[in-house]
Amino acid sequence: MGQLEDMAMFVRIVEAGSITKAAEQLNIAKSAVSRRLKELETRLGSQLISRTTRQSHLTQAGEQYYQKVNDILSAVDAMNEQTSGASTRIEGTLKITAPLSFGLMHLNDVIDDYANQHPNLDFELNFSDRHVDLIEEGYELAIRIRELQDSSYQAKRLAVIRYALCASPDYLNKMGTPKTLEDLEGHEFLQYGLGKTSNLELTDAQGKKHSHTIKARIKATNGEFLLDLAVKGHGIIFIPTFIAYQRLSQGDLLPILQQYQLPTLSAYAVYPKNRFLSQRCRYLIDHIAERFGENPYWDDF
Repeated sequence: MGQLEDMAMFVRIVEAGSITKAAEQLNIAKSAVSRRLKELETRLGSQLISRTTRQSHLTQAGEQYYQKVNDILSAVDAMNEQTSGASTRIEGTLKITAPLSFGLMHLNDVIDDYANQHPNLDFELNFSDRHVDLIEEGYELAIRIRELQDSSYQAKRLAVIRYALCASPDYLNKMGTPKTLEDLEGHEFLQYGLGKTSNLELTDAQGKKHSHTIKARIKATNGEFLLDLAVKGHGIIFIPTFIAYQRLSQGDLLPILQQYQLPTLSAYAVYPKNRFLSQRCRYLIDHIAERFGENPYWDDF
């Protein structure tokens, strides 16, 4: 193995959090990773990672080496892309994680198009609402729908995520259609998440915010499950339009209190801050952003 390969292996150990996890991500034996790390430290004449039976951490020399090596590897990757030109063949494996419902409902066509454009590219897609640690679990890219707070990641906005407050025609005929916030009292709600209560925030035409506490009889951690129950008449639902758009378009659900503005979120492409962003990943981010944008197709209902 050359020096650049050893540098890359060291970075993988640091970012994975352990030799064991690095070996799993690299698909090689733990003993081989340990041996190469020891050989690297011997060649440098300095211990980079302090290891005990229970834990390991970077030494001061290791921290300095990690920062410099990251810069070197990123520069080498960038130079390789620039030298080989724009016609470089997109290949390798793109490992992505995305929210379950969003992935199932909206990424199939995206991946279909991208896979057809780049037949030498492999994909590993994890659709889960669990928060995935990209570095520790070896993912190159995540799509996240939330306000971003983790400073160890960089992000590019892909689309605006709007919400609908709605219920089925049968439910509204039975319980009455709310015309004001006060009318929400006594109505049944379906709640995303298992918290005791949930707060619904609405903004009126004058910009004043109003809050309504939801006490739901039925709670779940999947939006599509709740959507089906709303269609069956089990109550009012506050749900992203990317989940509900087909039911709203077909009239299976009707929006209510449209004089109020509902909160919005954003969908982001998220990737580790200190790692070079590969061409395969960068092109996919641009492809998704172009496809969705500020006025995604699911809001046209």
